[in-house]
Amino acid sequence: MSASSSSSLPLCPKKMITLKSSEGETFQIEETVALQSKTLENMIENCAGTPIPLRNISGKILAKVVEFCNKHAEVGVDAESLRGWDAEFVNVEYPTLFTYILAANFLEIPTLLDLASAVVADMMKGKTPAEIRKIFNIKDTFSPEEEEVCRANPWAFE
Repeated sequence: MSASSSSSLPLCPKKMITLKSSEGETFQIEETVALQSKTLENMIENCAGTPIPLRNISGKILAKVVEFCNKHAEVGVDAESLRGWDAEFVNVEYPTLFTYILAANFLEIPTLLDLASAVVADMMKGKTPAEIRKIFNIKDTFSPEEEEVCRANPWAFE
């Protein structure tokens, strides 16, 4: 068979999956790309041919998750350029980063979950509890009795 005749063979169409965000926005994604998510893998079997509802993921975040999965499914991307792309992808404000973590956790996408969680861990590295509360806008919820225990046992909070 010559090279020219092999290139004229029809290509198999890619199976597309439709994802539906909490606002009803839909996104098309190749099934092979969607299979990066264990949750979607299970839902594809149960929702054959219908949009998969993702009621707890906004359209804005779902678009980013689809972008992430598409990038990680690209053929021929070298590891170094992918690391650079990943670093840029998670270079966002921390509320967005937390929504990435929630979406990755729900969808069971370990690569995205690990990436976003590592960034949050780096943000906390070397910080005191007070600094962490300030960075993430966490209210100090210790009761007066708990505050006294903290003051009496500072070694436990180092």
